Amino acid sequence: MARNSLRILALKHSPFLPALSCCLTAVSLLSGLVPAQESEASPMRKVQSLPLSGVRGRLDHFTIDRQHKRIIFSCLDNSTVQIVDAFDGSRIHQIQGLSQPRGTFYLAEGDKLYVANGAGGRVNVYDGMKFTLITAIDFGKDPDTLRFDAAAKRLYVGYGAGAIGVIDVMTNKRLDIDYKLEGHPADFQLATKTPQIFVNVAGKKDIAVVDRATGKVTDWALPADLSANSPLELDEVHRRVLIGSRMPSHLIVLNMDTRAVVANLPLTGDIDGIFYDAERKRVYVAGGEGILSVFQQTGADRYSDMGKYPSAVGARTGVWYANRDQLYIAAPSSGTIDARLLVFEAQNN
Repeated sequence: MARNSLRILALKHSPFLPALSCCLTAVSLLSGLVPAQESEASPMRKVQSLPLSGVRGRLDHFTIDRQHKRIIFSCLDNSTVQIVDAFDGSRIHQIQGLSQPRGTFYLAEGDKLYVANGAGGRVNVYDGMKFTLITAIDFGKDPDTLRFDAAAKRLYVGYGAGAIGVIDVMTNKRLDIDYKLEGHPADFQLATKTPQIFVNVAGKKDIAVVDRATGKVTDWALPADLSANSPLELDEVHRRVLIGSRMPSHLIVLNMDTRAVVANLPLTGDIDGIFYDAERKRVYVAGGEGILSVFQQTGADRYSDMGKYPSAVGARTGVWYANRDQLYIAAPSSGTIDARLLVFEAQNN
C-alpha cells in the first residue's frame, strides 16, 4: 500500500504529467468525434482538385460532352475555352483568340461546340473533335447564356440589352425569332413539358416567363426584400423553379404552376450556380465566398439545410455531371495558386 502511494506521489510531481494529460485529453476528444463522423456522412465529398495551369481571371459557363467524357468551359478574362478530360482533368485542347467567351454548349448530334463571344457579338460553331471554326452567327451585342431545346433542335441565346434569340442547329442559321425582355437575361432555363422560358432579368427583382409559342412575357414576383437574382434552375418533376438572389443571398423556390413562393432559405454568399440532383432530390449552390451550400428536398415544398462545405474563394460556376454523380466547380487563380477544377462527389445517406 505504501509502495503504491509513493508511485502516485512520484507521478503527481513528474515533469511529464502535463504532456501525458494533454495526450489523454486529445485521445478522448478524437474518440468522441469518430462515431459522429461515421453516422453523419457528408452529402458531398471533394475527390479531386485538377490544376488549370496558365488560366487566369474569371471562369464562366460550362457544358458537358458526355460522348467523349469531357468538361468544357469558358475563361472570360483569358479569352479561351478549355476542354478537359472529365476523369483525370488533363487538358485536351484550348480554343484561343476569343472575345470574352461566355455561354458554351456541346451538341452530340453533329459533334459541334457552340461558344458565345460576349465582346465579339457572335456565337461561334466549332467542330467537336478538331475544334476548327465552322461558322459564326451574329447577334450584335453581348451573346451570353446558351440553352438547348432537344425536341425542336433549337439553341436559345440570351443577348443584348434584353432579348433571347434562336439558332437552328441543323443549319447553324439564326431564325427570325426574338423574345424581348426588360433587361439582359442573366440566366434562363427552358421547360421541356411546357413552352415556358424562365428568365432572371438583370436589374429586375422578379423573373420573366416567356411563352415560346406566343411570345407573351409575364413577370412573376419574388419576395420584396430580395434582389440581384441571377442563377436559375428547374425541377420539372416537382414543378419547381429554383432561383438564387445575391442581396441578401437566398434560395427562392417557386411553384411552376401557381407562381407561389414555397421556400425562401439563406445560403452562401456571392452565388452564381444552382445545380439540381434529381436522383437524390438535392440542391447544390456554389458561392464565391468559398462555400458550397447543400439542401435536401424532403417534399415538393420542403427543403432542409444539409450544411455548408468549403470549396475555394471565387468558385461560383460549374456543372452537375449526373452520370458520374459529380459536381465540377471552377476555382479561379489566386496569387501563386493556379486555377483549378474542384470535383465533388455526391454521397448517399
